[in-house]
Order: sequence, then structure tokens, then C-alpha cells
Amino acid sequence: MNNSSVSPKKVFLGIGTLVVILVALVFLFRTFVVVESGKVGVVANFGAVQDILLPEGMHAVNPFVSTVIQLDVRVQKMEANASASSRDLQPVTSKVALNFFLSKEKANIIYRDLGLNYKKTIIEPVIQESIKSAAALYTAEELITKRPKVKDDVYKYIKERLSENNIIVTDFSIVDFNFSEEFNSAIELKQIAEQKALTALNDLERIKTEGEQERVRAQAQSDAQKLLQQSLDDELLRLKAIEKWDGKLPVVAGEGGTFVDIGAIMKAKK
Repeated sequence: MNNSSVSPKKVFLGIGTLVVILVALVFLFRTFVVVESGKVGVVANFGAVQDILLPEGMHAVNPFVSTVIQLDVRVQKMEANASASSRDLQPVTSKVALNFFLSKEKANIIYRDLGLNYKKTIIEPVIQESIKSAAALYTAEELITKRPKVKDDVYKYIKERLSENNIIVTDFSIVDFNFSEEFNSAIELKQIAEQKALTALNDLERIKTEGEQERVRAQAQSDAQKLLQQSLDDELLRLKAIEKWDGKLPVVAGEGGTFVDIGAIMKAKK
């Protein structure tokens, strides 16, 4: 009877060979690192961040010593909510949007100082701080009426503060300002009152204009009536003079006591 069983020695040898192959494959796989497009590789040897930065592409590293952390250096956008108080102590909440990117040349410093959670550890706190600082300079109403100026103040503050951590801000906007219901109601009532006052002022100006126009018309009519009356009076005097005339021409006295009868002269000429 023949036994075809494999000897234990061969089994162990086969397992050992397989393990070696697997280890070699893992070592080979971990030896080459591909840095993705739009990212930069930060090298850490035994956890210590190195000055070496790996650009996009494939790189060979020692898998037993080095770890490669990839940081996104493309422009990123984030939104954050912030709460503050205005100069007149009105509570205000705002929503802001921020565009930024990480300095490629300082990626190792960013990772060493801030880690990968830099949005939470640095960007959001700076946004909160900037909104509080800017809001304290304006009344709640000014935060609405001077919004572009408030935005510029916050933008400059955030840009300067984040640049200290090698984070470059490219754009900033205040999406919304929200106030308490009481303040919103007060603003609405004020706007209604201002609109009514403007309407009343416009009505007053209209009445004044119409009154002036009426006065001018009345004056013109009065002047016309005066001229008409004067004309009528002159005509009436002439008419009365004609009515009183007896048809006789007057006799004119000449030198030497003689009288000239104008009527007789007129008849003689005829």
C-alpha cells in the first residue's frame, strides 16, 4: 500500500515561501508612493516631519522608516457660522464663505503645526474671532447699512491672521446676517415709519407746488380783470360823454372880443 501524503517539511517550506512572497509584495507596494494631482507629499520619518516635500507623481521611500502624508494644495471653499454682539449689544449671527489654499512650499510646516484638521483648529476660530472683532465696531443697523465695509474689515483680518499659518485666503463673503426677532421687528417698523414720512413729505411738496400754481393762476386772473375793468371804465366815460353832448359845436372867443361860431364855419364849408 503506497502513501501519497506530502511530508510536513514540504508543507512548511511552501508556507514559508508564500509568506516571503507576500512580504516582498507588501514591501514593494509600500516602497512606491504616488502623490495625487493637486496635492503635495509630506515625509515623516518615525513620526518626525522632514523638510522633504514630494510633488505630484511616483516616489520611492523606505516603508519601514518613512510615512508620506498628502496635503491638498488646491483652492478650497468652506462655510462657517459665527455669533457676535454689535456695538449696541444686539446679538447677531452670520454665515460666511471662505476660499483659500495651503502654501505648497510650507506644507510640511502646516502639517507639523496644524495637522490635517486645520479647518477646525485654525480657520474656524479665526473666522469667529474676526466676526466678533468687526461686529463690536458697528451698531446692528450699521452692520446692515455698511455691509460692504464690514465685509472688507473681516476679510482683511482673516487674510492677515491665516497668512501667519501659511494659509492663503483668495476670497471672502458674508452670506447672511441674522438678528433677533425684536430687532427685525423694530427695523421693519422704522422702515414703515420712514416710508410714511417720505410719502407725507412728498404730499406736502405736491400741495405746496399746487398752491403756488393756483396762486399764480389767481394773480393772472386778477391782473386780467383789472386790465379789463380799466378798459371798460375808459369806454364807459367816452359813452357817457357822447350821451351828454347836444350836437352843438362850441363857440370859441377870439381876440378883440369876437366870437367864432365853429358850427357856422362847418356849414359854410359844406
